[in-house]
Amino acid sequence: MSATAASRDEAVASLSALQADTLAEAHRVIRTEASAVTALGRRLDAGFVGAVEAILASHGRVIVSGIGKSGIVGRKIAATLTSTGTPATFLHPVEAMHGDLGIVGPDDIGILLSKSGESDELRGLAEYFSRTGVQVVAMTGRRDSMLGRQAAFLIDCGVDEEACPHDLAPTSSTTATMVMGDALALSLLRRRGFGPEEFARFHPGGSLGRRLLLRVGDVMITDDLPILQPEATMRECVVLLAEKRGTVAVTDQSGRLSGVVTAGDLTRLMEHQETFFDTSVTNVMTREPKTTIADELGAAAVGTMERFGIMAMPVLDDDRRLVGMVHLHDLMRAGAV
Repeated sequence: MSATAASRDEAVASLSALQADTLAEAHRVIRTEASAVTALGRRLDAGFVGAVEAILASHGRVIVSGIGKSGIVGRKIAATLTSTGTPATFLHPVEAMHGDLGIVGPDDIGILLSKSGESDELRGLAEYFSRTGVQVVAMTGRRDSMLGRQAAFLIDCGVDEEACPHDLAPTSSTTATMVMGDALALSLLRRRGFGPEEFARFHPGGSLGRRLLLRVGDVMITDDLPILQPEATMRECVVLLAEKRGTVAVTDQSGRLSGVVTAGDLTRLMEHQETFFDTSVTNVMTREPKTTIADELGAAAVGTMERFGIMAMPVLDDDRRLVGMVHLHDLMRAGAV
């Protein structure tokens, strides 16, 4: 048993009976809801696949609706769909019957959420969708319900029991429906080939968007680069290492990279040679250093630097000519991680 687990067990042992009962109840709720989510895999069938195909083929939007807790889950599903490449909006079923049906078009797909499948508030909306040719995807816990019978595609979100000790408050059922909504959205994402670049375009305002949009070329240094020719000596290199943040590029006459010398190389050289100033940089440099390109994602460059323990990388063009130098701290300050 780990020290952390042992200390946790000791802390639990010191609780009062009432406090221990509180923790036991929390564990029961988590186990019940986890079991409900795990069981969803057995409920996936042709209805789920049909819903994915219908949404992919649609030229309209996805209209998500539900009442009460199902409505709250529906808003989250609509938001997840929209942010992952499937335009969606939430339509309140009561407001829909009082004028908001104007946002529904004939090419739209409706996703209606109801644990029982018998919500009176959804009945009118389901009937309207049927009359106007809008295909309905039902996310419900009852296949034989009103909603299940009217739906073109049924996604079974049923659970054996709610986590509520009275089996009343929507708990396991709302968790299961939300997870099924994520499964639907991410299955669509995969089918659309929706990648990090597209995701970043939909999230330009936050740190995630910055991380996904930031390229090496946005941060790299291009002016007054620390460059030496192969015939240069370590006497010249030491000066550049001190002035230019600890990494010097060695290039041939055409600007192609031959290697790099770092402050770490200098330290190792000093440990083994008392006089080294006349040593050629080619005898010290790393001949196959890690490099990057201007168009590489900043996050990927940071990953390389952290993995290999380096502080800077040369930025090369297609002909391996040096076009810049990118530093780990600059990338981190710019929000690459």
